[in-house]
Amino acid sequence: MTQGPVRAGHGLQVALLSLGAGLPGAITALILLFSTGLAPKVSWSLTALILGCWLGLPLLVHGRVTRPLQTISNLLCALREGDFSLRGRLAAGSDVLGSVVAEINALGEVLRSYRLDAREATTLVRKVMEEIDVALFAFDEGKRLRLINHSGEVLLSESSQRLLGCKADRLGMGELLSGDSPRTVATAFPGGTGRWELRRGTFRQGGVPHTLVVLANMERALRQEERQAWQRLVRVLGHEINNSLAPIRSLAVNLQDVLAKTPPDWEDDVRRGLTIIARRSDGLNRFMTSYAELARLPPPKPRPVEVGSWIRRVAELEARTTVQVLAGPEVTFEADPDQLDQVLINLVRNAADAARETGGTVQVQWDTRGGLLGVEVTDEGPGIADSENLFVPFFTTKPDGSGIGLALSRQIAEAHRGTLTLENRSDAASGCVARLMLPVGPSER
Repeated sequence: MTQGPVRAGHGLQVALLSLGAGLPGAITALILLFSTGLAPKVSWSLTALILGCWLGLPLLVHGRVTRPLQTISNLLCALREGDFSLRGRLAAGSDVLGSVVAEINALGEVLRSYRLDAREATTLVRKVMEEIDVALFAFDEGKRLRLINHSGEVLLSESSQRLLGCKADRLGMGELLSGDSPRTVATAFPGGTGRWELRRGTFRQGGVPHTLVVLANMERALRQEERQAWQRLVRVLGHEINNSLAPIRSLAVNLQDVLAKTPPDWEDDVRRGLTIIARRSDGLNRFMTSYAELARLPPPKPRPVEVGSWIRRVAELEARTTVQVLAGPEVTFEADPDQLDQVLINLVRNAADAARETGGTVQVQWDTRGGLLGVEVTDEGPGIADSENLFVPFFTTKPDGSGIGLALSRQIAEAHRGTLTLENRSDAASGCVARLMLPVGPSER
């Protein structure tokens, strides 16, 4: 194998070029020196001086050129090795080498700041990973575990030192790396059994793609929600049942006194007491029937619904006050018309009740935007006093209200993948607006 010519280093090239540049002058000086006829001692002394200057100048040039370059090389090597504390001494004046050293010093400061920020961010991420109450796992392309937090260690009942590098199948997590995400999975781990919300994502570390698996225990949240639901239910049931049992008990005691004393009009007192007991019993029966209706809402049976016809038909059912319908776009979508009738009837009836208190009006309008149908029922009533309990089952501010109208309406809206909200109007001094949002999907026209 033939090798190319070996090139001299940069410093040697500078020295040789300096020698070559001074050679004509040195030769000319020596010729002139020996042609003057000076004494030999003087001639040889001047010859030594000329040769010394000729040979010494390249060495001086070599040092002046190579030393700054060596300093720059050392600074760049320190940056490459991650040592951002090393700084170069600036040359006097504003020459080119001084500018280069200054830029390298500034680059080192910027890199030092970036590394400090990166370390702080990494520390924060690791702290968050350790503190959050979800299990985090990161797998590489070979489905080997590369990252795990404390909750993940508790879930797998092993330390990270023993888990890192293990295959997902060996950890019982192979199925979690495929399929839909997010989704709910019911599986058992060494550290816990139950239902988990699975979420996956991808990221790169060192240029290699990784899969991030997040497992959140849903049992605790579900138990908390279930406990709160039971507390609300028991509170409402207890309130309603006590409202019926208290007068029944009081009347029973009074009837016992009446029968014991047997006054002349005891038959009227007994009859009146039994009537009240029957009325409260009927009210309690209606309450339980309403609760059963709320709990047994059937799933929607979609059919084509023309929005304009549906809203006008419901508005005409309200005979106590005039309901003004503001025309919107003609839209037809798939929904359960019977259930939607029930929702809109409740909203219009509530708006009419509120408007009659102040002699105001009721308006219904609709519009479509972003694949959603928005129906607004606006009134000029006194507004909402207790907005937090509006959708609590059996909560009502009306003397003869059942308290399930809004709760049932929201349940129907959510069964249609929509929402129902009720809030005070911001464009008027009083009144409220109910907004029913429903997806119209591809059926919109």
